[in-house]
Amino acid sequence: MNIINNLAIFCGSSKGNNSLYSKAAIEVGTFIAKNNMKLIYGGGNIGLMGLVAVSAKENGAQVIGVLPKRLNLPQVCNKEVETERIITENMHQRKNEMYKRSDAFIAMPGGIGTYEEFFETYTWLQLNIHKKPIGLLNIDNFYTPLYDFLISAYEKGFMKKEILDVLCISDNIEDLVNMMKNKEIKISEKV
Repeated sequence: MNIINNLAIFCGSSKGNNSLYSKAAIEVGTFIAKNNMKLIYGGGNIGLMGLVAVSAKENGAQVIGVLPKRLNLPQVCNKEVETERIITENMHQRKNEMYKRSDAFIAMPGGIGTYEEFFETYTWLQLNIHKKPIGLLNIDNFYTPLYDFLISAYEKGFMKKEILDVLCISDNIEDLVNMMKNKEIKISEKV
């Protein structure tokens, strides 16, 4: 069983155009707090990121925001929502800091930055740099096309089945975290 005390959430710095994304972000923050977890996220109070953080903090969770110094701006952080804010030199240090502090990673709906964070962490798992669970919160089938693409990559011989199988996906935060807690992470060496 994987112990998840510190949960990294990757998600949009905007809210998207579907109210289900915002509703899910608030549910995720509440879930983190109710389960005595610590939120590790990209910092600030805008978009889905802000909704997760505000919800987690309002419900009693510790909230750790990790921002590169170029994003530590009033328009990103116009309301302090973090219990602790860590300022890094750049995006690479930001991801490394989030990685070190987290027991597991979930990508919610978001844009290119969310995908980049998800794929780097997923790649590190494939390379045995870590054995931390990773998941996609598939709100309103947001990640279904991506998951289908990963299946296609496997079918075409570009991805091992064990890498595809280690990824957890659900449209419900409680189910997703339970899957991640129970996921056996066993990856052979990449050669």
